[in-house]
Amino acid sequence: MYSRLTPRTDETRARAVLDGRVSTSPRPHRSLRPHRHDVLTAVTGLTGGLVLWAAGLHTQGGRPFGAHWVALVPLVVTAGLELLRRTRPQTAVALGTLALVADQFTTGSLATLLMYTDLMYAAVVYGTPAAARRIPVATFLVTVAVTVGFFAWFRTPEALLIAVATGLVLFAPALTGVSVRNHREAAEAARLRADQTALLAEMDRVQAVTAERSRMARELHDMVANHLSAIAIHSTAALSIDDPGTSREALGVIRQNSVDGLTEMRRLIGLLRENGAGGPPGAAPTLASLDALVGQAGANSASSGLTVTLEDGREEPGPLPAPVELAAYRIVQESLTNALKHAAPGPVTVRLEHSGEVLTVEVSSVLGARPGPRAPGSGAGLVGMRERVALLGGTIGAGPEPRGDGTEIWLVRAELPVEERTYRT
Repeated sequence: MYSRLTPRTDETRARAVLDGRVSTSPRPHRSLRPHRHDVLTAVTGLTGGLVLWAAGLHTQGGRPFGAHWVALVPLVVTAGLELLRRTRPQTAVALGTLALVADQFTTGSLATLLMYTDLMYAAVVYGTPAAARRIPVATFLVTVAVTVGFFAWFRTPEALLIAVATGLVLFAPALTGVSVRNHREAAEAARLRADQTALLAEMDRVQAVTAERSRMARELHDMVANHLSAIAIHSTAALSIDDPGTSREALGVIRQNSVDGLTEMRRLIGLLRENGAGGPPGAAPTLASLDALVGQAGANSASSGLTVTLEDGREEPGPLPAPVELAAYRIVQESLTNALKHAAPGPVTVRLEHSGEVLTVEVSSVLGARPGPRAPGSGAGLVGMRERVALLGGTIGAGPEPRGDGTEIWLVRAELPVEERTYRT
């Protein structure tokens, strides 16, 4: 729709398009060089005038300057002004008016009149908006004044012919210029609206792609981080502890998390494909799956001295909107993953409460003083949880909380609205 320049130029252009600040005036860029069409018009008009002069064809006689060659002066001046019809239209029509008045004192040339009408037309089409408004009004008033003046002077019907000729030379070209300019401005406005529509569509597409990529990143992180963290911790234990029983138990946990991770990955791949080769994609996890998630987290973290429990305080544990259940499940999953990496030995508690229109999710663990996590992480877990909660219009907080015995726990608390609504993705 418009040419690609630099990112900064594109941004400036985009803002101008959206704000409607792109000029709809048909005036071209002002250049010292005349347009090639103007050169052609000037040459054609001058050649035609010379042919008429050589043939002895004149528009009037009995003028103060009766020598035929004098008529060439206004002709040459008007032809020269044709070179300025686009670049300096108002100057051209002003000087052209003086040339036309001078032509009335000579034997006259039809070519001079025709080129002047073109200058009048160009002054409206290519001039400033103010000139485009004033010139038609001024030419109309001049035409009316000439009509009234000559009719009062001659008092014959033939005086009306002078008025008609004046209107054809002054008002008609200006009126034609107004029509052409209006059509061009309407076309430019339509192009501007098309640019705006295309730009808005492109912005919507980019935002949709960005939102989808963020959603995929959250899903990938929440699904894979839990299983890979358990694999990393238990593989470290299997390598560092020279005990067949411990190694066998660690390998069992590693295998189970590998299988579960592959299952979740296949589910996500199925969601990304229109028609998965392996049949319909699996359903998204819900709160009904929290028992299995907590049980798996307990098995994964048993060797680290963590005990994971679920306290479901919901009065009505029925199904909630799918986006809410998925967000709550992923928040619990990520919180358990973080507890596996960072928490000190002790209880890890998952609490659910549903009061009114809000689902509250809490995950608490003992705040440890480890020098580093048990497994490496990307640091995107809390960011992903905040993004999920923000998309639902809820709130979330994560940080240390003091307990009555003087110790501290790490508490993640999210409040998710559960009323039916159109959720952002």
